[in-house]
Amino acid sequence: MPKSVFRFLSRQPEAVEIEDANYVLRLPRYQDFNQWHKLRSASRGFLERWEPTWRRDELTEGSYRARVIRGKQEYASGQAVPLLLFHRDNMTLLGGITIGYIRRGAAQSCMIGYWMGEAHAGQGHMFAALQLVIPYIFAGLELHRIEAACIPDNARSIRLLEKAGFQREGYLRGYLKINGQWHDHVMFSLLATDTDKGRITDSR
Repeated sequence: MPKSVFRFLSRQPEAVEIEDANYVLRLPRYQDFNQWHKLRSASRGFLERWEPTWRRDELTEGSYRARVIRGKQEYASGQAVPLLLFHRDNMTLLGGITIGYIRRGAAQSCMIGYWMGEAHAGQGHMFAALQLVIPYIFAGLELHRIEAACIPDNARSIRLLEKAGFQREGYLRGYLKINGQWHDHVMFSLLATDTDKGRITDSR
């Protein structure tokens, strides 16, 4: 398990960083637009089947700026932590992972969603990102439960979650509208008590 670092450099939302020797996860910034646009554009056919329908202005700079602003607001209010994943060596954008639907009170839970650029898929980057994000959720955000939902046909995502220690809980009919159609989903979860002090290890 690589040692991770949680950095809160100031009280501003954009200061949060989760990193290790190979990867950096942080909130999106305006200056990330060119990389984000290039990666999402090149990966459109790869990603659309697993995501809500892309709007006509999905890849415009204005839409991206609104996304950045919304992300900062959601982080500041404790609702979500939308993160971009970069390779540390050259700060190449690889994909993203969002800690969303954060619920406090009796629930102390969240939902995670993630995407990977097509050129970087299948190389272990998202598993590495989960190794950083899961301890942050349990130890940094002090949540008890992480949920993730997958379309049953998304075998790659299901393998990723199972490898990371998530347990299959149930089958949700017509759960989310993906690419213009309502799809059933398989629900997975990971509890703080399932892990070694909020950490996961590579079981290979």
